[in-house]
Amino acid sequence: MIDLFVLVLAIPLVGGLVLAVAGERTWAPNLNVIASAGTFLASALLTAEIVAGGPRFAFGEAFFIDSMNVFFVTLTAFVGMTTSIFSGPYMRNEREHGKLSAARLRLYKSMFQLFMFTMLAALTTNNLGILWVAMEAATLTTVLLVSLYRTAASLEAAWKYFILCGVGIAQALFGTILLYFAAERVLGETGNALLWTYLVDVKGQLDPTIMALAFIFLLVGYGTKVGLVPLHNWLPDAHAEGPTPVSAVLSGLLLNVALYAILRVKVLADGAIHTSFAGNLMMGFGLLTLVVAAFFLSRQKDIKRMFAYSSIEHMGLITFAFGMGGAVANFAGLLHMTLHSLTKSAIFFAVGHAAQKCGTQVMEDIRGLIRINPLIGWSLMLGTLAILGMPPFGVFASEFMILTHAMKHHPWTTPILLLALGVAFAAIFGKVQPMVFGDTQAKRLPHAPAIVPVFVHLAIVLMLGLWIPPYLTRWFHEAARMLG
Repeated sequence: MIDLFVLVLAIPLVGGLVLAVAGERTWAPNLNVIASAGTFLASALLTAEIVAGGPRFAFGEAFFIDSMNVFFVTLTAFVGMTTSIFSGPYMRNEREHGKLSAARLRLYKSMFQLFMFTMLAALTTNNLGILWVAMEAATLTTVLLVSLYRTAASLEAAWKYFILCGVGIAQALFGTILLYFAAERVLGETGNALLWTYLVDVKGQLDPTIMALAFIFLLVGYGTKVGLVPLHNWLPDAHAEGPTPVSAVLSGLLLNVALYAILRVKVLADGAIHTSFAGNLMMGFGLLTLVVAAFFLSRQKDIKRMFAYSSIEHMGLITFAFGMGGAVANFAGLLHMTLHSLTKSAIFFAVGHAAQKCGTQVMEDIRGLIRINPLIGWSLMLGTLAILGMPPFGVFASEFMILTHAMKHHPWTTPILLLALGVAFAAIFGKVQPMVFGDTQAKRLPHAPAIVPVFVHLAIVLMLGLWIPPYLTRWFHEAARMLG
């Protein structure tokens, strides 16, 4: 019997290589969907296995699956699958409009699968060195995806992404080296100094000064990929100039995985330093990110740039939640990560179809979506209401938990949080409402959009606002406990 974990990593890797070699054939979009669906099925079965049997290793001790990462694996695979479904008709429409050639479609599908492989490898590795390598590999695949259109703006965005994230990942490498230096003093030259399962057992013995310095570099390094201010400049450009499916996985997956890397290291830093040093740093970066992104939202004219700043805003809120720490804040942070991933990817699906319908990403030129295609119009409206935290969608519950916890334990942050969230609400709703309900003269698309993934995502977000399944609640509680 083939190991499920092997399948989770092997399917996107092999799928990417096959799509790269085969080229753009008539069956290539279907193979992209089949590979993504196979990855999701394997990850769901792996999740069930871990829930039933507990954590386990794979490939010796190089990879480790526990209650903290197994659900993120399933979430990542699910968003990857729905994005592949969405990208089929979307990319066909782009080709009909003359924006993409067969060679670039070949590049897109192969790099999409390899990007999924890097995300899953980063989530499941037990070795913090391999985690760094996986994040760097994700940078390289993403650069090729962002520059897919080969326009001056997309190439500029790709270079900005490559340079900024290259500098960031270099900081993360130095932090990883410092972490190894601290661990080797305790574990010796056994080759286990970067294995998280060994590190977490001896975290109380690690040198606090070295660990504090390591955490700073790792927070800055991986924080660049999270989009934390002032390290965020690449993100709006990458979202605006890359294909919409790439925007969906960047917001829905890459930001989550980068934050996951920070959380793993935070557990070690908290155990070594014995103070709230790491948490205070995350709270500071989170608040700054939330406020800056909220005020930049109102200045945007491009719809994808606006929702890119919305992603920055929400990652700031999530970082702030994890910085506060404790069972409630960690639970709320994990829930918000899940909901943001599902909601924001759904929004980008809707935005992609809307931009194709109207032939532009400029918000002033997008009007009357509900008249052109009611499904697209309502999906954008409902997605917007969900991401703004309107009940009964799940984002309301997670934001409410974060706010109430902040009121109780850090009351001075409450006015800042309310102001930022209020400004973000006014900016986004004020711009989206005329796009949905205004007058229009837009034409129909040559290929019908894949609207099902949008409503599947929003249905899950709605369900999580009304009822969280018991097994999911148990996972959130267990993962929150591990984070401290």
